[in-house]
Amino acid sequence: MSKAPHVRFLDRTTPPHIATLILMAGVGALSLNVFLPSLPSMAVHFGVDYSLMQLSVSLYLATTAVVQILIGPISDRYGRRPIVLVTVSIFVLASIGAVYAPNFTTFLIFRLLQTSIATAFVISRAIVRDMVPQDQAASMIGYVTMGMSVVPMLGPAVGGLLDQAFGWQASFWMLAAGGTILGLMTFFDQGETFTRREGGFAAQVAEYPKLLTSQRFWGYCLAAAFASGAFFAYLGGAPFVGSNVFGMDPAELGLYFGAPAIGYLIGNGLSGRYSVRIGVNRMVLYGALLTVLGMVLLLSFDILGFNQPVVFFGFMIFIGLGNGILLPNANAGMLSVRPALAGSAAGLGGAFMIGGGAALSVIAGFILGPGTGARPLIILMLLTTLAAVCCALWVLHRSKQVDA
Repeated sequence: MSKAPHVRFLDRTTPPHIATLILMAGVGALSLNVFLPSLPSMAVHFGVDYSLMQLSVSLYLATTAVVQILIGPISDRYGRRPIVLVTVSIFVLASIGAVYAPNFTTFLIFRLLQTSIATAFVISRAIVRDMVPQDQAASMIGYVTMGMSVVPMLGPAVGGLLDQAFGWQASFWMLAAGGTILGLMTFFDQGETFTRREGGFAAQVAEYPKLLTSQRFWGYCLAAAFASGAFFAYLGGAPFVGSNVFGMDPAELGLYFGAPAIGYLIGNGLSGRYSVRIGVNRMVLYGALLTVLGMVLLLSFDILGFNQPVVFFGFMIFIGLGNGILLPNANAGMLSVRPALAGSAAGLGGAFMIGGGAALSVIAGFILGPGTGARPLIILMLLTTLAAVCCALWVLHRSKQVDA
């Protein structure tokens, strides 16, 4: 009995513990948002406009989309474990490089290299689908993302405090440390869960048309993309709203910024508990409807003149709640259309989410300016959540036809 833990660490075929899956997803989430309260001070440090500094968010998202498209098929071909080990190492080196960047161009190069961590998020979902069937996958993904939701909830607050105490570079040192811990946990705990199929890469490619021509797959993808798009628009616009509209300093903005993660934590818990009972399709719809409700209420308050930080950031909890319910179920749905291509489906679905998010993040940065207030951002988020509802209804319609 005393040798069991030692055997566990030497076994390269045992599925990883849930703590490893949470960290795989969590470090990627931390990389996305920990430094957002520092964007204004980073713009001053590098001597660039805020809109240019915001490219470190939008281009990061766009590059992440490309990485996810490529990494899914590669992990389906060569396995999950070796891909994570290589890409996490790149992430650690890029995080350190960003600290010592002498100018904005060099910083941006290292920032884009940090997108290698996106592979860990993609593969964590594929690992879950390797292990369990669709409804159980939705439940397990919900619990994994419930655990990792603490990261984006605390990340901006910690990043704002680190900026105030040590400067913006401290956030990137924290990312390097997190990547190092993830690399060690992956090496010792992540066994290979993917079973290689006969026929090689040609047989894998032959399966793609069945995935790419599935209306259910695209319904899940687009529902997830539009719902998460509202959150990415928030990432692109909220730092401006907090600092320029409400006059917040980085530490205060960091505390408010994590509001959506509170809802995300609750939504993930609901997914983990009810996805098997209710089914993934209805959970996708319920999540989309909650995001719409939150944005309709926020727009109403804004029109009535209630323009306080607690109102704006408070209603962002609905964005987190809706996404916490919708995303685990949409991800489980898209990964279950063709289980043999779970990695490819995770990568392609993630690319649509992140690519759409990059575009909305850029749009959010451009529609906000002196005198606009937060309303343009609220309207943009409302439109994307309405689109998510339409996609969720389409998934339900197609699923009924398949069942019939």
